[in-house]
Amino acid sequence: MSQRARSPLTARLLLAGGLALLTLATGCGAGGSDESKVSSGTKVTAAPSAGVVAPAKVEVIAGLVGCEVKIRTDADELREGVCHGKDGDFLITTFPEERFKLTWLDAASIYGGKYLVGTRWVVSAPEALLKKFRPELGGNIQQL
Repeated sequence: MSQRARSPLTARLLLAGGLALLTLATGCGAGGSDESKVSSGTKVTAAPSAGVVAPAKVEVIAGLVGCEVKIRTDADELREGVCHGKDGDFLITTFPEERFKLTWLDAASIYGGKYLVGTRWVVSAPEALLKKFRPELGGNIQQL
């Protein structure tokens, strides 16, 4: 059962641990730093086929992509869930405020990789899954 993390230090440690696992889960590693580059394509912030507008809860996003999520971080600054699917494993992270998402993305930029980013949420997955999820979730794919 998840517990609320109260201290900023605890939240930072959880974020660092999540980012480390993210690196393993998405197959990202050391590489060139292409910080804050957004891949070309149309930006969409709503989930067109589901008719849902983000921000959403981790469980809602998981449901839209057909995943039963396991919450692993429930802190004041973010909620994060892990999905294990037949197409691969991925993370869904939601934030109570946009500023927390921007801070998280800034920290994640040192790891590189591609992310599906929406209003107060981020999905961390292999690129093929990000492309598959985008029509359901909206958002845009960002290369960090």
